[in-house]
Amino acid sequence: MAEDDYANDVLVSADWVADNLERFESDGPDYRLVEVDVDTEAYEEAHAPGAVGFNWETQLQDQTTRDVLTKADFEELLGSHGITEDSTVVLYGDNSNWFAAYTYWQLKYYGHDDVKLLDGGREYWLENDYPTTDEVPEFSAVEYTASGPRESIRAYREDVENAIERGLPLVDVRSPEEFTGEVLAPPGLQETAQRGGHVPGAKNISWAAVTNDDGTFKTRDELEELYADEGIDGTGTTVAYCRIGERSSVAWFALHELLGYEDAVNYDGSWTEWGNLVGVPVETGEGGD
Repeated sequence: MAEDDYANDVLVSADWVADNLERFESDGPDYRLVEVDVDTEAYEEAHAPGAVGFNWETQLQDQTTRDVLTKADFEELLGSHGITEDSTVVLYGDNSNWFAAYTYWQLKYYGHDDVKLLDGGREYWLENDYPTTDEVPEFSAVEYTASGPRESIRAYREDVENAIERGLPLVDVRSPEEFTGEVLAPPGLQETAQRGGHVPGAKNISWAAVTNDDGTFKTRDELEELYADEGIDGTGTTVAYCRIGERSSVAWFALHELLGYEDAVNYDGSWTEWGNLVGVPVETGEGGD
């Protein structure tokens, strides 16, 4: 892929979104802009005109099983916001697109092809004075028919065990303190695990390492070098994980969508699953060698 073509099919700029707001504000289902945050408080204060708001915590995961939405619930959520399987969906959100990237991954899991991230996310939109509103749009409900699930982009416990056994690349995108086991979660976050540490053999490559200071993604060459320095070049399956699967979605996006490493997978169970399992191997300290 030439650098000139880099990310054109999966990333859009804030300028492009601003130039196409009329499309996103239209009741027709061709284009839909979606802000995804851990909750909707920030969205309710200000968001891009025409954007609908998804609450990652309550709307994008099953509330009983701590899993992705069922196909039926996924179809209901998207259809109720005027999104069809043929809509061009542009996602953005807080924390440099943590939760938007997770939603991107979930849309891909259920077979939605035409989905993109707004490069830089919510902070970039606000800090660069793009238009905002507190008006919540209402779009006519439509039918959404999901395909998939596409299991080829998702990792489960057995896939992690297989990666350990075969020496396949594991990317832990959490903070160094989480990786070494000093802390169980970022400050202020309650969902943790019984044990701290990391999956044996994992490399600690922060999710933030793939983005610039303004939240936009780094260039292809920069991303290739970042991962190649840790021996990751797209050969074999690469498993990304974090605490609950949202930060690792950013790394998965960089690996799978930007670099085109087709065998990159997201372990969305992540440390809240692995760190609570009985009998699985855990390393503490710097490790990763």
